[in-house]
Amino acid sequence: MTLQVSLVSYAVSVVFGFLGAAGKLSNNRYLRILADLYTTVVRSLPELLVILLLYFSVASGAERLLKYLGLVGDQFQFSSFWAAIVALAFVSGAFMTEVIRSAYLAVPSGQIEAAISIGMPRRKILTRVVLPQMMRHAVPGMGNLWLSITKESAIISVLGSFSELLYTGYRAAAGTKQYIFFYGLTAMLFLLITLVSVIVISRIEKHLNRGHR
Repeated sequence: MTLQVSLVSYAVSVVFGFLGAAGKLSNNRYLRILADLYTTVVRSLPELLVILLLYFSVASGAERLLKYLGLVGDQFQFSSFWAAIVALAFVSGAFMTEVIRSAYLAVPSGQIEAAISIGMPRRKILTRVVLPQMMRHAVPGMGNLWLSITKESAIISVLGSFSELLYTGYRAAAGTKQYIFFYGLTAMLFLLITLVSVIVISRIEKHLNRGHR
């Protein structure tokens, strides 16, 4: 469950990050204000508070609205798994926005201008000039956010519908009174996830930085 929640919420947070970065870099004033508001509010509040607000307020409010409009039946209820995923991704997406925005700004503007001057289509400029260089700068920050989100996945246990790694360790320790063993085992499993992740991230960084000192 910990890996499943981490992987899915990380993927969704990348989507939030790209949308947020596009908003902050947009020429549209209102999109910039909206993106700035998103990152400022989310990063200034405790993550647990934001997740609880989104899970219990936004999700339940959306359910009532859909039922009131007659778009769903009276028995309709949002999946608690996906509600938790979106809430966790929404929080991480605010930090992802800044990572992606700074990575985009690190790409030399002269290269983009050169691509435009030779008539390269904007789609190819994005895929062949901007994204490859963006990712080289973004991967360290995105890697840190991945490591962070694997630990933050433990927060969803407070929502009462999930038995992720930390909550399972807590239940095992409380049931057997072997606190040192089960909490230690839980810590080792989180450490194992982190070590494997660090190896994968370092290999991705090495691949993206080939040809660069």
